[in-house]
Amino acid sequence: MTAMTPETFTTPDLFDECRDQVQVPDSGLMHFGGNKRFIGQAVTVTCPDDNSFAVEALKQDGKGKVLVIDGNASKQFAFIGDIMADNAIKNNWAGVIVNACCRDIEILSEMDLSVMALGVTPRSTVKKGKGETGQPVSLLNTTIEQGDWIYGDLNGILISKYSLL
Repeated sequence: MTAMTPETFTTPDLFDECRDQVQVPDSGLMHFGGNKRFIGQAVTVTCPDDNSFAVEALKQDGKGKVLVIDGNASKQFAFIGDIMADNAIKNNWAGVIVNACCRDIEILSEMDLSVMALGVTPRSTVKKGKGETGQPVSLLNTTIEQGDWIYGDLNGILISKYSLL
């Protein structure tokens, strides 16, 4: 492996070196946060039209991990906005990937956090306390499991069972 580091890697170069060890989601995730490069192990939450579990997760110490929010690819609700992103920053999360939409993108773009989502809508979710943690998340023809390593940059994300850097 070349001298790639967490500060210098690109997902294309990492893919070229580790193609047999990674999954690559189909195109569709877009960057909304101010930080465009991130690495961390996945923490998964499923949120059926309700981001309550994601809200609670981001209030915990993220320890440099990536929260993967499964909103079932919904385009109806935003599962993260500026308040949740602020909690993520305060609690050491490396990034947030949303299998659905986000909101407050003019604020997210100025925040030191990686946020990737499928789209944008101003509508927040319904809060009913529904959801689960630790479940696999199906995202753009890949599956992210709790503990998988996620590498992201402007080109997209790679998913690996093992640390690559």
